[in-house]
Amino acid sequence: MAKYFIIAGEASGDIHGASLIRALRQEDAKAQFQFLGGDMMAEAAGVKPLIHYRDMAYMGFVEVLKHLPTILGFMATAKKAIMDNRPDAVILIDYPSFNLKIAKFAHDKGIPCFYFISPKVWVWKEYRVKQIKRYIARLFSILPFETAFFRKHDYEVEYVGNPSVKEIDEAAQQFTHFSTFVADNGLDDEKPIIAIVPGSRRKEIRDNLPTMVEAALRHPDYQLVIAGAPSISQHLYDEVLEPLGVQVPVLHGKSFELVHHARVALVTSGTATLETAILGTPQIACYRMNGSKFIYKFYRRLLKGKYVTLPNLVTDEPIIPELLLHFCSADAVDSHLTALLADSAERKQMLDGYSRMRQILTNKDCTTCTAKGIVEYLKKQK
Repeated sequence: MAKYFIIAGEASGDIHGASLIRALRQEDAKAQFQFLGGDMMAEAAGVKPLIHYRDMAYMGFVEVLKHLPTILGFMATAKKAIMDNRPDAVILIDYPSFNLKIAKFAHDKGIPCFYFISPKVWVWKEYRVKQIKRYIARLFSILPFETAFFRKHDYEVEYVGNPSVKEIDEAAQQFTHFSTFVADNGLDDEKPIIAIVPGSRRKEIRDNLPTMVEAALRHPDYQLVIAGAPSISQHLYDEVLEPLGVQVPVLHGKSFELVHHARVALVTSGTATLETAILGTPQIACYRMNGSKFIYKFYRRLLKGKYVTLPNLVTDEPIIPELLLHFCSADAVDSHLTALLADSAERKQMLDGYSRMRQILTNKDCTTCTAKGIVEYLKKQK
């Protein structure tokens, strides 16, 4: 019977963490879990999180600095739990600023650490590779291009498949017909949908939702529907939309089906861009954080590579438009939106690119592969 300590700091990590817990239980029915995560992990593990990810979802230097005492308190809680429980393994899911500090702590205490869903060191903060090599026993990659990236740093990682492929394929089996979907959710059955996916963090939503809605409102023959994040209340969406003088329906827990039924999706850059591509819905990636040109130039100097969004990174080609910071204006979004709503060459090229991306991702079951890899490693250490 193995004991596992898992850390997921955001909504997507909660989903993947829950799937990994179930896969580890397949390998060891008596496995025990402690974790920082969310409701899905709690359901899979049968215990409550030590800290819920919604309390940990800070982003940006200023926001992190403002909440630093709270974050340090969370870190102290995690370290104490690791020392008190002495797990056989610590499993980290993305969330690098926090998780790499925990990795060092656990490594120094002689507890092996595994990374499932690597920090995006190929985008920026490449110096973190040294920490990964030093503190992480094995890294299980969910993005195929990461193997070549880490190999350049003399660190072998295994591509185990992408969790979004399996999750979406399973979810798609429950999708209803468009007419049923709109009827069940109180939507207009005579208007096609523009899906708005503004992220899972409060700041992302505040920064991106107004621009997305402003662009989409220019197409009155379509209805706007927001994909609600699991940790965000209706109140925040209402508050952000109030200055625009509009009300837009928000659907919680139905993001995949919403995007599936949409003609086009406006998506805050992140995992959701990959999910939208797997679902086969044309999209525009939007990412406002601070609209100034200075901030854009600053981040561009830090970023590695030609692309930011996952569909473009996986295929190494510009499948979807990336509108970042001050380039993410309502006019810019609408220029692409108008083309993608039509049966245009831009729409066809994007859908063809999605097909190439899907082939590269493969159909590997990433959580099963990761669970087997962790269990095999631990057996060899005994």
